[in-house]
Amino acid sequence: MGLYTLAGPFLRLLSPEKAHGLAITALKSGLMPKKDARVDPMLSQDLWGMTFVNPVGLAAGFDKNGEVPDAILDQGFGFTEVGSVTPKAQPGNPQPRLFRLSEDGAVINRMGFNNEGMEAVEARLKARPRRGIVGANLGKNKTQEDAVADYVAGTKTFAPISDYLVVNVSSPNTPGLRALQSKDQLAALLREVLATRDAVVAKGKAPLLLKVAPDLTDEDKADIVAVALETGIDGMIVSNTTIERPASLQSAHKGEGGGLSGQPLFEPSTQVLREIAKQIDGKIPLIGVGGISNADQAYAKIRAGATLVQLYSALVYGGLELVGEINRGLCEHLKRDGFDHISKAIGADL
Repeated sequence: MGLYTLAGPFLRLLSPEKAHGLAITALKSGLMPKKDARVDPMLSQDLWGMTFVNPVGLAAGFDKNGEVPDAILDQGFGFTEVGSVTPKAQPGNPQPRLFRLSEDGAVINRMGFNNEGMEAVEARLKARPRRGIVGANLGKNKTQEDAVADYVAGTKTFAPISDYLVVNVSSPNTPGLRALQSKDQLAALLREVLATRDAVVAKGKAPLLLKVAPDLTDEDKADIVAVALETGIDGMIVSNTTIERPASLQSAHKGEGGGLSGQPLFEPSTQVLREIAKQIDGKIPLIGVGGISNADQAYAKIRAGATLVQLYSALVYGGLELVGEINRGLCEHLKRDGFDHISKAIGADL
């Protein structure tokens, strides 16, 4: 019986933010049983000059302040992502701002990039021994009108001390942020960030990824792919939370504002992934995110074009035991379909 099987019902009696705080405290304690991330060589991939021993990562949003990246890696994840981090500390939106939609296996959040700011997160990452793969997800402060300046500042700070960088312009909870996904603004932003990255780290270090929303028109997708390829970024994360509210939602919280994640996001985010993967045509790797709660769904993302996958919301309902279950299930799927390595399955459905 897993730890979450015992503790899960208790955690769900707490408010979502209190339960999250307790999870961070538990990971900080050092008492959590460690799990080996090296599940099977068939899941190991060399990407961006790094070895991902398995493809399952923890998405940004859980470890916003870089408090527990190593404890997270010790739970069997192939990689983890801190943030989103903004240059200045900010409290985020008023509480309550995080809601469980238990009937739907979903979560709505309108956190608003609450974090302790660059200096605090930088100090923690500098103090840890470099091991495993830890990315930094960069955001902008709510009151900052010059968005490019904030992403440049984040790049200067985190490119030397993280394994990859993510430009997050797809959260629905910072006013005006998603407008940065428009073609001209996005191209200007990415060029500045890339120039900054190249000025502070050696060539090939700190690969730059772009995280996009699932709520994109066909024109948006074509524009974003064109900008990604023209600017020479290293990858994309597809996708962030959605502002859509499917008619199927049952929870009393379904009308709350913010980004919806979890099970209802799986199909739409996978469809966007599939469409972007077709246009990218293998030129840069994609990370598939959205609604993954089991090996079937992780495998579907890989067959739709994802090289790696990330999850977060599913941990609210299934706990950290999910990581090992998904990796073991991926091995079973690959063997069933006659693939001797995960790379052979990437984009198999395209």
